[in-house]
Amino acid sequence: MFKKILVANRGEIALRIQRACRELGIKAVMVYSEADREAKYVKLAEEAVCIGPAPSGLSYLNMPAIISAAEVTDSEAIHPGYGFLSENAGFAERVEKSGFQFIGPTPESIRIMGDKVSAKQAMIKAGVPCVPGSDGELPDDPVQIRRIAKAIGYPVIIKAAGGGGGRGMRVVHTEAALVNAVAMTKAEAGAAFGNPAVYMEKFLQNPRHIEIQILADKHRNAVYLGERDCSMQRRHQKIIEEAPAPGIARKTIDRIGERCVTACKRIGYRGAGTFEFLYEDGEFYFIEMNTRVQVEHPVTEMITGVDIVKTQIMVAAGEKLPFTQRQIEIRGHAIECRVNAEDPYKFVPSPGRITMWHPPGGPGVRVDSHIYTNYFVPPNYDSMIGKIIVHGDTRDQALARMRTALGETVVEGINTNIALHRELMVDAKFMTGGTNIHYLEEWLSHRER
Repeated sequence: MFKKILVANRGEIALRIQRACRELGIKAVMVYSEADREAKYVKLAEEAVCIGPAPSGLSYLNMPAIISAAEVTDSEAIHPGYGFLSENAGFAERVEKSGFQFIGPTPESIRIMGDKVSAKQAMIKAGVPCVPGSDGELPDDPVQIRRIAKAIGYPVIIKAAGGGGGRGMRVVHTEAALVNAVAMTKAEAGAAFGNPAVYMEKFLQNPRHIEIQILADKHRNAVYLGERDCSMQRRHQKIIEEAPAPGIARKTIDRIGERCVTACKRIGYRGAGTFEFLYEDGEFYFIEMNTRVQVEHPVTEMITGVDIVKTQIMVAAGEKLPFTQRQIEIRGHAIECRVNAEDPYKFVPSPGRITMWHPPGGPGVRVDSHIYTNYFVPPNYDSMIGKIIVHGDTRDQALARMRTALGETVVEGINTNIALHRELMVDAKFMTGGTNIHYLEEWLSHRER
Protein backbone atom coordinates (compact mmCIF):
# COMPACT_ATOMS: atom_id res chain seq x y z
CA MET A 1 0.00 0.00 0.00
CA PHE A 2 1.10 3.54 -0.68
CA LYS A 3 2.52 5.61 2.17
CA LYS A 4 1.80 9.00 0.57
CA ILE A 5 -0.61 10.16 -2.18
CA LEU A 6 -0.88 13.55 -3.82
CA VAL A 7 -4.47 14.71 -4.43
CA ALA A 8 -4.53 16.66 -7.70
CA ASN A 9 -7.94 18.30 -7.31
CA ARG A 10 -10.00 20.71 -5.24
CA GLY A 11 -13.39 21.11 -3.57
CA GLU A 12 -15.48 18.32 -2.13
CA ILE A 13 -13.70 15.53 -4.04
CA ALA A 14 -10.33 16.61 -2.62
CA LEU A 15 -11.76 16.31 0.90
CA ARG A 16 -13.39 12.97 0.00
CA ILE A 17 -10.05 11.52 -1.16
CA GLN A 18 -8.24 12.96 1.87
CA ARG A 19 -10.69 11.13 4.16
CA ALA A 20 -10.25 7.85 2.25
CA CYS A 21 -6.47 8.16 2.61
CA ARG A 22 -6.81 8.73 6.37
CA GLU A 23 -8.89 5.55 6.72
CA LEU A 24 -6.21 3.60 4.87
CA GLY A 25 -3.40 5.09 6.98
CA ILE A 26 -1.97 6.98 3.99
CA LYS A 27 -0.62 10.54 4.14
CA ALA A 28 -2.45 12.81 1.69
CA VAL A 29 -0.62 15.75 0.14
CA MET A 30 -3.11 18.44 -0.90
CA VAL A 31 -2.36 20.85 -3.74
CA TYR A 32 -4.18 24.16 -4.00
CA SER A 33 -4.37 27.35 -6.02
CA GLU A 34 -4.05 30.76 -4.41
CA ALA A 35 -7.87 31.02 -4.51
CA ASP A 36 -8.19 27.84 -2.42
CA ARG A 37 -5.69 28.69 0.30
CA GLU A 38 -8.47 28.74 2.94
CA ALA A 39 -10.13 25.46 1.85
CA LYS A 40 -11.02 23.00 4.60
CA TYR A 41 -8.92 20.15 3.19
CA VAL A 42 -5.88 22.48 3.01
CA LYS A 43 -6.36 23.46 6.66
CA LEU A 44 -6.70 19.76 7.60
CA ALA A 45 -3.73 18.62 5.51
CA GLU A 46 -0.51 17.23 6.94
CA GLU A 47 1.19 18.63 3.81
CA ALA A 48 -0.11 21.14 1.27
CA VAL A 49 1.56 22.71 -1.75
CA CYS A 50 0.45 25.83 -3.64
CA ILE A 51 0.66 25.05 -7.36
CA GLY A 52 -0.23 28.42 -8.86
CA PRO A 53 -2.67 31.32 -9.13
CA ALA A 54 -6.46 31.04 -9.30
CA PRO A 55 -6.99 30.28 -13.03
CA SER A 56 -7.17 26.49 -13.43
CA GLY A 57 -4.91 26.63 -16.48
CA LEU A 58 -2.15 27.92 -14.22
CA SER A 59 -2.84 25.56 -11.31
CA TYR A 60 -5.09 22.48 -11.44
CA LEU A 61 -4.34 21.95 -15.16
CA ASN A 62 -0.64 22.72 -14.76
CA MET A 63 0.96 19.28 -15.21
CA PRO A 64 4.59 20.30 -14.42
CA ALA A 65 3.48 22.04 -11.19
CA ILE A 66 1.50 18.98 -10.02
CA ILE A 67 4.31 16.54 -10.80
CA SER A 68 6.87 18.85 -9.14
CA ALA A 69 4.65 18.91 -6.02
CA ALA A 70 4.64 15.10 -6.00
CA GLU A 71 8.43 15.05 -6.35
CA VAL A 72 9.20 17.53 -3.57
CA THR A 73 6.82 15.77 -1.12
CA ASP A 74 8.06 12.24 -1.95
CA SER A 75 4.56 11.13 -2.94
CA GLU A 76 4.20 7.70 -4.53
CA ALA A 77 0.91 8.14 -6.38
CA ILE A 78 -1.39 10.86 -7.74
CA HIS A 79 -5.19 10.77 -7.44
CA PRO A 80 -6.80 13.06 -10.03
CA GLY A 81 -10.37 13.03 -8.65
CA TYR A 82 -12.88 14.07 -11.35
CA GLY A 83 -12.73 16.90 -13.88
CA PHE A 84 -9.47 18.78 -14.54
CA LEU A 85 -6.83 16.19 -15.60
CA SER A 86 -8.67 13.05 -14.48
CA GLU A 87 -9.38 11.81 -18.02
CA ASN A 88 -6.28 13.22 -19.68
CA ALA A 89 -4.27 10.31 -21.11
CA GLY A 90 -1.24 12.54 -21.59
CA PHE A 91 -1.26 13.44 -17.88
CA ALA A 92 -1.63 9.79 -16.83
CA GLU A 93 1.32 8.92 -19.08
CA ARG A 94 3.42 11.76 -17.72
CA VAL A 95 2.63 10.75 -14.12
CA GLU A 96 3.77 7.18 -14.71
CA LYS A 97 6.87 8.20 -16.72
CA SER A 98 7.82 10.42 -13.77
CA GLY A 99 7.81 7.37 -11.51
CA PHE A 100 4.44 7.80 -9.81
CA GLN A 101 1.35 5.60 -9.89
CA PHE A 102 -1.68 7.19 -11.55
CA ILE A 103 -4.78 6.27 -9.53
CA GLY A 104 -6.98 5.49 -12.47
CA PRO A 105 -6.93 3.49 -15.71
CA THR A 106 -3.91 3.08 -17.98
CA PRO A 107 -3.26 5.87 -20.48
CA GLU A 108 -4.25 3.39 -23.24
CA SER A 109 -7.66 2.75 -21.66
CA ILE A 110 -8.25 6.48 -21.23
CA ARG A 111 -7.43 7.06 -24.91
CA ILE A 112 -9.71 4.27 -26.14
CA MET A 113 -12.67 5.35 -24.01
CA GLY A 114 -11.97 9.10 -24.20
CA ASP A 115 -12.46 9.15 -27.97
CA LYS A 116 -16.18 8.52 -28.44
CA VAL A 117 -15.67 6.82 -31.82
CA SER A 118 -13.07 4.30 -30.61
CA ALA A 119 -15.10 3.76 -27.40
CA LYS A 120 -18.19 2.90 -29.41
CA GLN A 121 -16.23 0.49 -31.62
CA ALA A 122 -14.77 -1.21 -28.52
CA MET A 123 -18.25 -1.57 -27.01
CA ILE A 124 -19.71 -3.07 -30.18
CA LYS A 125 -16.93 -5.69 -30.14
CA ALA A 126 -17.76 -6.49 -26.50
CA GLY A 127 -21.48 -6.88 -27.24
CA VAL A 128 -22.56 -3.71 -25.46
CA PRO A 129 -25.59 -2.18 -27.28
CA CYS A 130 -24.94 1.21 -28.88
CA VAL A 131 -27.10 3.96 -30.37
CA PRO A 132 -27.49 3.44 -34.15
CA GLY A 133 -25.10 5.78 -35.94
CA SER A 134 -22.17 6.33 -38.27
CA ASP A 135 -19.34 3.81 -38.47
CA GLY A 136 -16.72 6.08 -37.01
CA GLU A 137 -15.83 9.67 -37.89
CA LEU A 138 -18.02 11.50 -40.40
CA PRO A 139 -16.44 12.10 -43.82
CA ASP A 140 -16.07 15.56 -45.38
CA ASP A 141 -18.23 14.73 -48.40
CA PRO A 142 -21.71 16.33 -47.98
CA VAL A 143 -23.32 13.63 -50.16
CA GLN A 144 -22.00 10.87 -47.90
CA ILE A 145 -23.05 12.79 -44.78
CA ARG A 146 -26.62 13.08 -46.10
CA ARG A 147 -26.64 9.38 -47.03
CA ILE A 148 -25.54 8.36 -43.51
CA ALA A 149 -28.21 10.57 -41.89
CA LYS A 150 -30.92 9.18 -44.15
CA ALA A 151 -29.95 5.61 -43.25
CA ILE A 152 -30.07 6.43 -39.53
CA GLY A 153 -33.31 8.44 -39.75
CA TYR A 154 -34.03 11.95 -38.49
CA PRO A 155 -33.64 13.47 -35.97
CA VAL A 156 -29.91 12.83 -35.60
CA ILE A 157 -27.32 14.22 -33.19
CA ILE A 158 -23.82 15.31 -34.22
CA LYS A 159 -21.24 14.70 -31.48
CA ALA A 160 -17.59 15.60 -30.99
CA ALA A 161 -15.41 12.47 -30.83
CA GLY A 162 -13.27 14.08 -28.14
CA GLY A 163 -16.13 15.81 -26.32
CA GLY A 164 -17.61 15.31 -22.89
CA GLY A 165 -19.52 17.01 -20.08
CA GLY A 166 -22.48 17.68 -22.38
CA ARG A 167 -20.46 19.86 -24.77
CA GLY A 168 -19.88 19.42 -28.50
CA MET A 169 -23.37 18.23 -29.48
CA ARG A 170 -25.93 19.46 -32.01
CA VAL A 171 -29.36 17.99 -32.81
CA VAL A 172 -30.49 18.09 -36.47
CA HIS A 173 -34.12 17.56 -37.48
CA THR A 174 -33.98 18.13 -41.23
CA GLU A 175 -31.67 17.38 -44.16
CA ALA A 176 -31.52 21.09 -45.02
CA ALA A 177 -29.78 21.88 -41.73
CA LEU A 178 -27.46 18.87 -41.72
CA VAL A 179 -24.26 19.87 -43.54
CA ASN A 180 -24.03 23.26 -41.83
CA ALA A 181 -24.61 21.64 -38.42
CA VAL A 182 -21.76 19.17 -39.05
CA ALA A 183 -19.41 22.01 -40.06
CA MET A 184 -20.30 24.07 -36.98
CA THR A 185 -19.85 21.12 -34.61
CA LYS A 186 -16.48 20.31 -36.19
CA ALA A 187 -15.30 23.89 -35.70
CA GLU A 188 -16.50 23.93 -32.07
CA ALA A 189 -14.94 20.53 -31.37
CA GLY A 190 -11.58 21.62 -32.78
CA ALA A 191 -11.61 24.77 -30.65
CA ALA A 192 -12.85 23.14 -27.42
CA PHE A 193 -11.15 19.73 -27.50
CA GLY A 194 -8.30 20.06 -30.01
CA ASN A 195 -9.96 17.33 -32.08
CA PRO A 196 -12.36 18.33 -34.88
CA ALA A 197 -13.60 14.77 -35.52
CA VAL A 198 -17.37 14.29 -35.17
CA TYR A 199 -19.74 11.37 -35.55
CA MET A 200 -23.50 10.95 -35.94
CA GLU A 201 -26.09 9.03 -33.95
CA LYS A 202 -29.83 8.60 -33.88
CA PHE A 203 -31.32 11.21 -31.56
CA LEU A 204 -33.54 9.42 -29.06
CA GLN A 205 -36.60 11.52 -28.26
CA ASN A 206 -37.41 10.71 -24.62
CA PRO A 207 -34.62 8.61 -23.10
CA ARG A 208 -33.51 8.27 -19.50
CA HIS A 209 -29.84 8.54 -18.53
CA ILE A 210 -28.80 5.33 -16.78
CA GLU A 211 -25.23 4.49 -15.85
CA ILE A 212 -23.44 1.38 -14.62
CA GLN A 213 -20.64 1.73 -12.06
CA ILE A 214 -17.75 -0.71 -12.45
CA LEU A 215 -14.56 -1.46 -10.51
CA ALA A 216 -11.67 -3.46 -11.92
CA ASP A 217 -8.19 -4.47 -10.73
CA LYS A 218 -4.87 -5.28 -12.42
CA HIS A 219 -5.58 -9.00 -12.15
CA ARG A 220 -8.45 -8.96 -14.69
CA ASN A 221 -11.14 -9.05 -12.02
CA ALA A 222 -14.09 -6.70 -12.55
CA VAL A 223 -17.50 -6.14 -10.98
CA TYR A 224 -20.46 -3.83 -11.54
CA LEU A 225 -22.11 -2.06 -8.61
CA GLY A 226 -25.63 -1.70 -9.95
CA GLU A 227 -26.93 1.38 -11.72
CA ARG A 228 -27.72 5.06 -11.21
CA ASP A 229 -30.48 7.15 -12.76
CA CYS A 230 -29.07 10.56 -13.68
CA SER A 231 -31.94 11.79 -15.86
CA MET A 232 -32.60 15.01 -13.91
CA GLN A 233 -30.41 17.26 -16.04
CA ARG A 234 -30.19 20.79 -17.33
CA ARG A 235 -28.08 21.40 -20.45
CA HIS A 236 -26.65 17.88 -20.07
CA GLN A 237 -25.46 18.69 -16.53
CA LYS A 238 -26.78 16.37 -13.82
CA ILE A 239 -28.55 17.91 -10.83
CA ILE A 240 -30.13 14.93 -9.03
CA GLU A 241 -28.98 11.30 -9.12
CA GLU A 242 -30.44 8.19 -7.56
CA ALA A 243 -29.78 4.48 -7.22
CA PRO A 244 -31.20 2.09 -8.13
CA ALA A 245 -33.07 3.39 -11.21
CA PRO A 246 -36.85 3.34 -10.60
CA GLY A 247 -38.87 0.90 -12.67
CA ILE A 248 -36.09 -1.11 -14.36
CA ALA A 249 -36.03 -4.83 -13.63
CA ARG A 250 -32.97 -6.18 -11.80
CA LYS A 251 -32.45 -8.90 -14.45
CA THR A 252 -32.25 -6.19 -17.13
CA ILE A 253 -29.58 -4.34 -15.13
CA ASP A 254 -27.69 -7.58 -14.49
CA ARG A 255 -27.63 -8.36 -18.20
CA ILE A 256 -26.17 -4.97 -19.16
CA GLY A 257 -23.84 -4.97 -16.13
CA GLU A 258 -22.32 -8.29 -17.16
CA ARG A 259 -21.62 -6.90 -20.65
CA CYS A 260 -19.88 -3.87 -19.12
CA VAL A 261 -17.68 -6.20 -17.06
CA THR A 262 -16.84 -8.18 -20.21
CA ALA A 263 -15.87 -4.95 -21.97
CA CYS A 264 -13.58 -3.97 -19.07
CA LYS A 265 -11.80 -7.31 -19.22
CA ARG A 266 -11.38 -7.04 -22.98
CA ILE A 267 -9.61 -3.68 -22.81
CA GLY A 268 -7.67 -4.49 -19.63
CA TYR A 269 -9.41 -1.75 -17.65
CA ARG A 270 -8.37 -1.00 -14.05
CA GLY A 271 -9.85 1.26 -11.38
CA ALA A 272 -13.27 2.90 -11.21
CA GLY A 273 -15.30 3.65 -14.33
CA THR A 274 -18.83 4.36 -15.43
CA PHE A 275 -20.66 3.20 -18.55
CA GLU A 276 -23.28 5.78 -19.50
CA PHE A 277 -26.39 4.72 -21.40
CA LEU A 278 -29.53 6.21 -22.83
CA TYR A 279 -32.49 4.00 -21.93
CA GLU A 280 -35.69 4.11 -24.00
CA ASP A 281 -38.51 1.59 -24.57
CA GLY A 282 -36.76 -1.08 -22.50
CA GLU A 283 -33.48 -0.86 -24.45
CA PHE A 284 -30.02 0.36 -23.39
CA TYR A 285 -27.79 2.33 -25.77
CA PHE A 286 -24.16 3.05 -24.82
CA ILE A 287 -23.10 6.69 -25.18
CA GLU A 288 -19.76 7.02 -23.39
CA MET A 289 -17.54 5.79 -20.58
CA ASN A 290 -16.16 7.99 -17.81
CA THR A 291 -12.70 6.71 -16.86
CA ARG A 292 -12.69 8.19 -13.34
CA VAL A 293 -14.67 8.44 -10.12
CA GLN A 294 -17.85 10.46 -10.67
CA VAL A 295 -19.57 13.21 -8.71
CA GLU A 296 -22.51 10.88 -8.05
CA HIS A 297 -20.51 7.92 -6.69
CA PRO A 298 -21.97 8.31 -3.14
CA VAL A 299 -25.43 6.96 -4.12
CA THR A 300 -23.78 3.73 -5.24
CA GLU A 301 -21.73 3.59 -2.05
CA MET A 302 -24.91 4.00 0.00
CA ILE A 303 -26.76 1.09 -1.64
CA THR A 304 -23.81 -1.32 -1.86
CA GLY A 305 -21.65 -0.48 1.17
CA VAL A 306 -18.60 -0.35 -1.13
CA ASP A 307 -16.17 2.54 -0.64
CA ILE A 308 -15.36 3.36 -4.28
CA VAL A 309 -12.55 5.83 -3.54
CA LYS A 310 -10.74 3.49 -1.14
CA THR A 311 -11.10 0.65 -3.65
CA GLN A 312 -9.62 2.88 -6.37
CA ILE A 313 -6.54 3.41 -4.20
CA MET A 314 -6.25 -0.27 -3.27
CA VAL A 315 -6.36 -1.55 -6.86
CA ALA A 316 -3.91 1.16 -7.98
CA ALA A 317 -1.51 -0.24 -5.37
CA GLY A 318 -1.84 -3.66 -7.03
CA GLU A 319 -4.32 -5.29 -4.65
CA LYS A 320 -7.12 -7.53 -5.88
CA LEU A 321 -10.73 -6.41 -5.57
CA PRO A 322 -11.79 -7.34 -2.02
CA PHE A 323 -15.16 -8.73 -3.20
CA THR A 324 -16.69 -10.77 -6.00
CA GLN A 325 -19.82 -10.05 -8.02
CA ARG A 326 -21.82 -12.49 -5.90
CA GLN A 327 -20.94 -10.50 -2.77
CA ILE A 328 -22.39 -7.25 -4.15
CA GLU A 329 -25.86 -6.66 -2.70
CA ILE A 330 -28.20 -3.78 -3.47
CA ARG A 331 -29.84 -2.48 -0.29
CA GLY A 332 -32.53 0.20 -0.21
CA HIS A 333 -32.52 3.43 -2.20
CA ALA A 334 -30.26 6.51 -2.29
CA ILE A 335 -30.75 10.02 -3.72
CA GLU A 336 -28.18 12.80 -4.21
CA CYS A 337 -28.82 16.51 -4.70
CA ARG A 338 -25.94 18.63 -5.99
CA VAL A 339 -25.72 21.91 -4.10
CA ASN A 340 -24.49 24.69 -6.38
CA ALA A 341 -23.60 28.29 -5.61
CA GLU A 342 -26.02 29.78 -8.13
CA ASP A 343 -29.45 31.31 -8.55
CA PRO A 344 -31.88 28.38 -8.19
CA TYR A 345 -33.86 29.20 -11.36
CA LYS A 346 -31.69 31.52 -13.48
CA PHE A 347 -28.52 29.49 -12.74
CA VAL A 348 -26.31 32.58 -12.53
CA PRO A 349 -23.20 31.71 -10.46
CA SER A 350 -23.13 33.20 -6.97
CA PRO A 351 -19.57 33.26 -5.61
CA GLY A 352 -18.88 35.03 -2.32
CA ARG A 353 -18.55 34.54 1.41
CA ILE A 354 -20.79 32.05 3.22
CA THR A 355 -21.99 33.77 6.39
CA MET A 356 -23.86 30.72 7.71
CA TRP A 357 -23.58 27.00 6.91
CA HIS A 358 -25.80 24.53 8.73
CA PRO A 359 -25.69 21.05 7.17
CA PRO A 360 -28.51 18.54 7.69
CA GLY A 361 -28.25 15.37 9.76
CA GLY A 362 -30.27 12.41 11.00
CA PRO A 363 -30.65 8.77 9.98
CA GLY A 364 -29.43 7.94 6.48
CA VAL A 365 -28.11 11.45 5.72
CA ARG A 366 -24.62 12.12 4.33
CA VAL A 367 -23.15 15.48 3.34
CA ASP A 368 -20.04 15.68 1.14
CA SER A 369 -18.88 19.30 1.18
CA HIS A 370 -15.73 21.32 1.72
CA ILE A 371 -17.53 24.51 2.77
CA TYR A 372 -17.86 26.05 6.24
CA THR A 373 -19.17 29.25 7.83
CA ASN A 374 -17.02 32.18 6.61
CA TYR A 375 -15.68 30.18 3.65
CA PHE A 376 -15.29 32.23 0.46
CA VAL A 377 -16.60 30.51 -2.68
CA PRO A 378 -14.17 31.55 -5.44
CA PRO A 379 -15.55 32.64 -8.83
CA ASN A 380 -12.91 30.72 -10.77
CA TYR A 381 -14.31 27.17 -10.74
CA ASP A 382 -17.42 25.03 -11.10
CA SER A 383 -20.31 26.25 -8.93
CA MET A 384 -20.85 22.97 -7.03
CA ILE A 385 -20.13 23.42 -3.33
CA GLY A 386 -21.40 20.11 -2.00
CA LYS A 387 -23.77 17.18 -2.19
CA ILE A 388 -26.56 16.03 0.08
CA ILE A 389 -27.08 12.27 -0.07
CA VAL A 390 -29.76 10.25 1.69
CA HIS A 391 -30.45 6.53 2.01
CA GLY A 392 -33.69 4.77 2.91
CA ASP A 393 -35.08 1.25 2.91
CA THR A 394 -37.40 2.31 0.07
CA ARG A 395 -37.47 5.13 -2.49
CA ASP A 396 -40.39 6.75 -0.64
CA GLN A 397 -38.38 6.78 2.58
CA ALA A 398 -35.36 8.22 0.75
CA LEU A 399 -37.54 10.98 -0.72
CA ALA A 400 -38.95 11.79 2.72
CA ARG A 401 -35.45 11.92 4.19
CA MET A 402 -34.25 14.20 1.40
CA ARG A 403 -37.18 16.57 1.94
CA THR A 404 -36.29 16.68 5.65
CA ALA A 405 -32.58 17.18 4.93
CA LEU A 406 -33.19 20.01 2.46
CA GLY A 407 -35.53 21.64 4.96
CA GLU A 408 -32.77 21.63 7.59
CA THR A 409 -30.02 22.95 5.32
CA VAL A 410 -29.03 26.59 5.77
CA VAL A 411 -26.60 28.44 3.48
CA GLU A 412 -26.48 32.21 3.88
CA GLY A 413 -24.40 34.90 2.19
CA ILE A 414 -24.67 33.42 -1.32
CA ASN A 415 -27.44 32.01 -3.51
CA THR A 416 -27.78 28.24 -3.85
CA ASN A 417 -30.06 25.88 -5.79
CA ILE A 418 -31.52 24.33 -2.63
CA ALA A 419 -34.91 25.98 -3.29
CA LEU A 420 -35.03 24.20 -6.67
CA HIS A 421 -34.32 20.84 -5.02
CA ARG A 422 -37.05 21.43 -2.44
CA GLU A 423 -39.58 21.99 -5.24
CA LEU A 424 -38.46 18.94 -7.22
CA MET A 425 -38.72 16.65 -4.19
CA VAL A 426 -42.47 17.30 -4.07
CA ASP A 427 -43.00 17.22 -7.85
CA ALA A 428 -45.57 14.52 -8.66
CA LYS A 429 -43.78 13.10 -11.70
CA PHE A 430 -40.38 12.98 -10.01
CA MET A 431 -41.95 11.32 -6.98
CA THR A 432 -43.42 8.66 -9.29
CA GLY A 433 -39.97 8.07 -10.83
CA GLY A 434 -38.73 7.40 -14.34
CA THR A 435 -38.62 10.95 -15.74
CA ASN A 436 -36.59 11.41 -18.94
CA ILE A 437 -33.56 13.63 -19.59
CA HIS A 438 -35.72 16.48 -20.97
CA TYR A 439 -38.08 16.62 -18.00
CA LEU A 440 -36.25 19.21 -15.89
CA GLU A 441 -35.82 21.70 -18.74
CA GLU A 442 -39.51 21.34 -19.66
CA TRP A 443 -40.45 21.74 -15.98
CA LEU A 444 -38.37 24.91 -15.74
CA SER A 445 -39.91 26.37 -18.91
CA HIS A 446 -43.45 25.76 -17.59
CA ARG A 447 -42.49 27.26 -14.22
CA GLU A 448 -41.39 30.50 -15.90
CA ARG A 449 -44.72 31.02 -17.66
